[in-house]
Amino acid sequence: MKTLYFVRHAKSSWDNPELQDIERPLLEKGKKRTKKMIDYLMSKNVQIDLMISSHARRALDTAHILSHAFQYPEDKIKIYRMIYSGTEQQIANQLFDMPQDVNHLWIIGHNPTITNFANIFLKEKIDYLQTSGVVSISFPVDSWDKLSGSDHKVNFVMYPRKLKQLYNNK
Repeated sequence: MKTLYFVRHAKSSWDNPELQDIERPLLEKGKKRTKKMIDYLMSKNVQIDLMISSHARRALDTAHILSHAFQYPEDKIKIYRMIYSGTEQQIANQLFDMPQDVNHLWIIGHNPTITNFANIFLKEKIDYLQTSGVVSISFPVDSWDKLSGSDHKVNFVMYPRKLKQLYNNK
């Protein structure tokens, strides 16, 4: 079984127009929302075998928050520069080279690519994955190169606003 986690970086700051887009930092609000998502993810007993991230500051900072919470070594986070500006097909092509002992792969990236990539596997398409949002999809295969065309199960599509709605309705 292979499981993909599509993660959009936490909410970032636009306060400094002189910063390049790649250097934009996270907002405190983004960090807090990510921590709420972590509580949800822990309740789902998620696992991480490999975490890959865009090299943009906001994505890497989000990856570090997640790695700390799940006790995933920060030095094991792989940086894939093409997650920042590549297409969903370019990211999908990288899956074929994933080590076979990796069963739980996390990809931390940006819209629109992360949404478009997740939508490849979603029957109910999403317009955009909100910041700190996570989509989890499992595939009953033993090799990453067998994902294409295989059956799959959407485990969840979750983001902070949806969490708030869930918990306010209980």
